[in-house]
Amino acid sequence: MGNRIVNHWFSAVVLAAWLGLNIFLFVYFFMIFEKGKKYAYTRVLLGSALAWARGSAACLNFNCLLILLPVCRNLLSFLRGACSCCRRSMRKPLDNNISFHKLLGYTIALMTAVHTIAHLFNIEWFCDAVHKPNNSLIGVLSSIGAQDDDWVNPVRSKEQTPPYLAFTTIAGVTGVVITLALIIMITSSTEFIRRCYFEVFWYTHHLFIIFFAGLLIHGVGRIVRGQTEDSVNEHDFTLCSSDYGSWQPKPDDHDDDDDDNVKCFIPAFEGNEPMTWKWILAPIILYIFERIVRFYRSIQRVVVIKAVSHPSKVLEIQMQKRGFRMEVGQYIFINCPEISTLEWHPFTLTSAPEEDFFSVHIRSAGDWTDKLIQNFQDRADNPPRLEVDGPFGTASEDVFQYEVSMLVGAGIGVTPFASILKSIWYKFQNADQRLKTKKIHFYWICRETGAFAWFADLLRSLEQEMISSGKDGFLNYRLFLTNWDSSIAGHAIINFDVAIDTVTGLRQKTSYGRPLWENEFSAVAEAHPRSTVGVFLCGPQALGKTLQQCCHQFSSMDPRKVQFYFNKENF
Repeated sequence: MGNRIVNHWFSAVVLAAWLGLNIFLFVYFFMIFEKGKKYAYTRVLLGSALAWARGSAACLNFNCLLILLPVCRNLLSFLRGACSCCRRSMRKPLDNNISFHKLLGYTIALMTAVHTIAHLFNIEWFCDAVHKPNNSLIGVLSSIGAQDDDWVNPVRSKEQTPPYLAFTTIAGVTGVVITLALIIMITSSTEFIRRCYFEVFWYTHHLFIIFFAGLLIHGVGRIVRGQTEDSVNEHDFTLCSSDYGSWQPKPDDHDDDDDDNVKCFIPAFEGNEPMTWKWILAPIILYIFERIVRFYRSIQRVVVIKAVSHPSKVLEIQMQKRGFRMEVGQYIFINCPEISTLEWHPFTLTSAPEEDFFSVHIRSAGDWTDKLIQNFQDRADNPPRLEVDGPFGTASEDVFQYEVSMLVGAGIGVTPFASILKSIWYKFQNADQRLKTKKIHFYWICRETGAFAWFADLLRSLEQEMISSGKDGFLNYRLFLTNWDSSIAGHAIINFDVAIDTVTGLRQKTSYGRPLWENEFSAVAEAHPRSTVGVFLCGPQALGKTLQQCCHQFSSMDPRKVQFYFNKENF
């Protein structure tokens, strides 16, 4: 529990503040429409449904203000750099930007459901109101403003039906469009769709443009109405609501009326000023600026200097771009116009900042990656043109801020650690004394032997460099093969006494099966009893939950002893 508090206290504060503001906004606007004098007669027509609609609308405005910010990658990279001098717990929320984006999306979906259901009741009751007897209060309210703009009931005829009101008013039409766009975006953002049909997710998610356009004009029709300020002052609801039969038109100059008796003039109503644009205009402008920056960087020329096909359908692309600067563990977005002009896909950089090029390793994982790999294989002498946006920061940038680091990669998830290990290799060659890290434990989990091939050369170079520099204990790596059969196991047993591993050609022998993480964490905690250990993962969510649980389990309650801090790649 102590480590949870130390590691996540600022994230918890941010979430608590966000939740508290949501509750405050809902309650505040709910009470305005539920108890306010201005909406007393509106409540006669609609009851509490209007308050539910307006309370949820306030939360919608607030969350729509926030939802674009976690996907402003340049903004996050700037904040990550600006917060580099802060404690790691202060930077933690930046690593969870996608999770917060999803949370905001689900909250918007919930508030949209509440808002829509409440307004469906309102529409039904508006239509029912015009059918009430003319000598009833509801009937009298529905007849007010037949010629002027001071009406309270937007249904002006008994022939108008709820569908007519929903599909002929600005609020109704934009509400339908907004809701449909939101449903499509939410349903196409599921894990299954993103993994198996990324293009569907990519294209449908751009319906956010229609969503925000609809929000900007949703309230222009001013259907939600209350009494004008003058009417509230001159027409007391408590005194006049029960005597609606004696309501009188307000004279042009009633101040000269010498009758001291209280008179109930017919109440006048006005529509509420649209508020949504005030909430979302600033983040929209910020996001537009973000996209302009991305576009400018994407049109800069990218030179492909080398492309290498590795086993397990992995393509390595080495590139150069003027002014490109990177840090370890960062990622870029790549677009290939010959495949699609709109699709941009994220890939972690596998090169080191010390190299004069930047590289990515792309594994076949869908239609887009299959086409890209095939194009490079078919056109080795004339590779397709690529556009690059980035680089952008991730949690892995902090790896050198820890005395001890545990790096865990699953399959192609090893890519950010390739950049880190390469950078370490260069630092040792250049005798960099600024390296704070004293020990790295590296774990790579793969399903098939071919996946080890493209990364083995780097590990072999690191082995040799560590030995020659007298720091062969700096890097402790473990390779795990999870998909193996009896022939592979038998071959490993026969060659057990051989110094070099038969699978990878490395000094470190390959383990068969999955790591026993409790044993691994226990060994690291015992070897580094007074250290701060950074645990970095690039892999599946299930593995992340296991590692995070181990971080909490093996961290000491005493802050002077071993502490594990969990970090996961999210993009």
